[in-house]
Amino acid sequence: MANETNVPTPKPTTLEGWVKLLDGVRLPVPQASHDLVCRAINDDRRSLRDIADLMQDSPALALSVIREANRHTHGSMTEPAENLEVAINRLGLKRTEELLERLPTLPSSEIPKALRQVQMISQHATQQANGLFASRLARLWQDIHWGSLLFLSPLWPLALTHPKLLEEWELRVIHKGESAPVVEKQLFGVRLLEIGQALVEVWRLPIWVQQGYRLLLTEQRELVKVLRIARDSEHPLRQQNRLDDDPTLRRWLNQPANTVLLANGLALSAQHAWDSPHSERWQYLTSLYLQMPMDEVQQQLHQQAANSARHHSMPDLWHPAESLIWPWGTNRVHAGLLPAAAPSAEDLAKWRKQCAELLVEPSRFTNAMHLTIAARDALQACGMRRVMILMADRTHANLRVHQTAGLPKEAAGLNFVVSQSNLLQRLLAQQAQVRLTPVNNAQFSALLPSNLRAHFGGEHLLLRSLVNNGRVIMIVVADQGGGPFSETTVQAFGKTAQCIEKALHSFSHRGQ
Repeated sequence: MANETNVPTPKPTTLEGWVKLLDGVRLPVPQASHDLVCRAINDDRRSLRDIADLMQDSPALALSVIREANRHTHGSMTEPAENLEVAINRLGLKRTEELLERLPTLPSSEIPKALRQVQMISQHATQQANGLFASRLARLWQDIHWGSLLFLSPLWPLALTHPKLLEEWELRVIHKGESAPVVEKQLFGVRLLEIGQALVEVWRLPIWVQQGYRLLLTEQRELVKVLRIARDSEHPLRQQNRLDDDPTLRRWLNQPANTVLLANGLALSAQHAWDSPHSERWQYLTSLYLQMPMDEVQQQLHQQAANSARHHSMPDLWHPAESLIWPWGTNRVHAGLLPAAAPSAEDLAKWRKQCAELLVEPSRFTNAMHLTIAARDALQACGMRRVMILMADRTHANLRVHQTAGLPKEAAGLNFVVSQSNLLQRLLAQQAQVRLTPVNNAQFSALLPSNLRAHFGGEHLLLRSLVNNGRVIMIVVADQGGGPFSETTVQAFGKTAQCIEKALHSFSHRGQ
């Protein structure tokens, strides 16, 4: 069935206008998930739990079923369906099947990228919630799971109807540091949180989702108080004493519903950088909520992100796990070398400016050389001392050096035959990032062309493939002089790669 949401949609400027528009959007469902669920519904051997488990692989499908079940009980004394199994039970299999027939379906790759990206953040949040909280609050795992998945669902139809507005919001609020309320009033005419809260109430989503929006909008004072205590993570006993002195605040913090908000705060902020101030705030709060040291929280966060990426990543989407160390467990200081110094505030400001220039739309680049120069400069600005940008030919048989920084002049003339390197073949096959360390250096160096490896002396190296229109077209090779990386720079490298991919996409679609 064709997706009916590709028609340009006028932009509302009031809360009522946004709610009416977004409530009327029918989200496309991946064809494969749709077919799988339809077969399961018609299979007498399948239980409701089986059908619910299959549905949750498609966030749009899960939301549609829960909304439909709650719409039919609206105004009655019946509580909203808190999970998918309850929703299917209320609708019955016949009405569930009828709903499925009305939903637009598309192959996954044809569902608009902005929608898939936001839904993947929701899936990442659900993974974090299950890993961090559900095992500790096993009786409440369904509430944690479904609340976490649906918390950002008001953004899903927005990503479908007005993806450019969300991109503009990200550019101005996240990358340029502008005030979120000011930007949102200019872009939407109303706060995004207010749109989210209104839709959550109209859709009668789980109560924990409603509580999360209410907290963000009306309980800022308590949040600030708790954050001040959370930042004192080096002194857990002092933290506990401060909470004991304020029992009301302690009860407020320990609400199980807060797990949904924490998981989404962690997943959403990780899209920017794991060590950004915004991300660290959610990590501190999670550390205090779980009464767990920060380093253990961070390790679990990274492990759950890797689990999420294994299940939910797609070649043309950015997942925060891509900027983590690979393979897991090799982020130690080796051979007595200290990591490179973290970029200064001035360096990071320059880097953000370079990334912002890559994200300008319509594309300001006149040719591929112009774009790759800007990409090289952004990689240097994030702290890389040696950079090589390789471009693939049409057949993926060769990789030619397009830009270099910090390397001898002869490096600019290099050309690599892809068939002679297993690692280059892997990087060209799909989006991937490989990090060389003293632990795996010998293994991976043997898989690289010797004339490429010769230009990057040392045991620490990053290689990443960049995708445009579903195809790898570029590989970036970079290091900080061969010694251990600054972890801040590794995070910035991942975000820079994402910005370059967006620039490639805009450049390839200029004039359309």
